[in-house]
Amino acid sequence: MAQVLVRNLEDDVKNRLQQRARLHGHSMEEEIRNILRQALADDGLPPPRLGSRIAARFAGKDLDFDVLELRGQVPQPAEFEP
Repeated sequence: MAQVLVRNLEDDVKNRLQQRARLHGHSMEEEIRNILRQALADDGLPPPRLGSRIAARFAGKDLDFDVLELRGQVPQPAEFEP
């Protein structure tokens, strides 16, 4: 296993790492390993944009109507029948 030494770490950062480790029930060293694993877990691609996320959320929900685009229109509150 490799080792990494981090020099010149601010006291505030070290204190926050210790607090976070205590909160999660780990040693500070294990907390740092987890942070590094999480930081590198993504595939390096930018996150999907909002429209793609919305489309993915509703995919396969049998919604078969188009949603009109409302560019330049003043938003109106929803009206519900009593």
